[in-house]
Amino acid sequence: MSAEQRFILVVSHAAQQATLEAAVQVCREIQAQGAIPVLRELEVAPVKELAPELTTLVTLDKDVTVTQIECAIVVGGDGTILRAAELLRDAAVPMLGVNTGHVGFLAETERDSIPQTVARVLAKDYQVEERSTLSVRVKVANEVVFETWALNEATVEKASRERMLEVVIEVDRRPLSSFGCDGVVMSTPTGSTAYNFSAGGPVVWPTVDAMVLVPLSAHALFARPLVVGPDSVFAVEIMERRSGHGVLWCDGRRTRNLPPGARVIVKKSPSPVLLARFHAEAFTDRLVEKFDLPVTGWRGPGQ
Repeated sequence: MSAEQRFILVVSHAAQQATLEAAVQVCREIQAQGAIPVLRELEVAPVKELAPELTTLVTLDKDVTVTQIECAIVVGGDGTILRAAELLRDAAVPMLGVNTGHVGFLAETERDSIPQTVARVLAKDYQVEERSTLSVRVKVANEVVFETWALNEATVEKASRERMLEVVIEVDRRPLSSFGCDGVVMSTPTGSTAYNFSAGGPVVWPTVDAMVLVPLSAHALFARPLVVGPDSVFAVEIMERRSGHGVLWCDGRRTRNLPPGARVIVKKSPSPVLLARFHAEAFTDRLVEKFDLPVTGWRGPGQ
């Protein structure tokens, strides 16, 4: 491979025909504009079947490494962006989402602007925004048995529908409360519009350096959402004698079973996810657009 060649990773959901067709369009534009489209191995065959003219297309890990990727264009919804983050976070490669899903809260552009999107990516006409992630650790009998991370949220949930999860919540190594519940969601500002939002937690602007904890269906007088600073540490411990088994989910993708007595420790990670942004729009505008919020009656900013 020549040092002058530019590699743009294209990540999509190959099982969805509309998304696959959009990914093919992105690859065609990348090739037409002089760069090389890169695909994960599982996506190569479906894309080549639709577009045999893509002669410059190469395979990630087989032909190029992730460190050679300049930027990633992610075609799909927020779930596809979370999958791409698994590939790119450690290599610090920015990714830009093209929405073909429903809400697409993390996406930057829509399918009808793919030619312009590719042109701006290749012109490096974008800003890189850091999104904080969570470092997640599981301890059993005081021994670390599992470590992972999350962009949106880490969730401790009950493993059985019939049995409540009994937990003790700790903040900054001090006990806060214990209660029975369906689970506990711990999220980043990015994840505040995902599971946290559905669970009744607060929407947190991405510029706020914070973490959020929200109990799920807690049987307790005090079981309110908590917002803490970036240096704080959450811990959720499953009561050993009174509780059933639990399960840890990170971004709905990385999981670990939690026996009674397990302890889940969550804090801010030093490794962010990088998002490429075209628009310096206010986060308020994104909320209004994505959730179709009514703003009738607004007469403009006050003096």
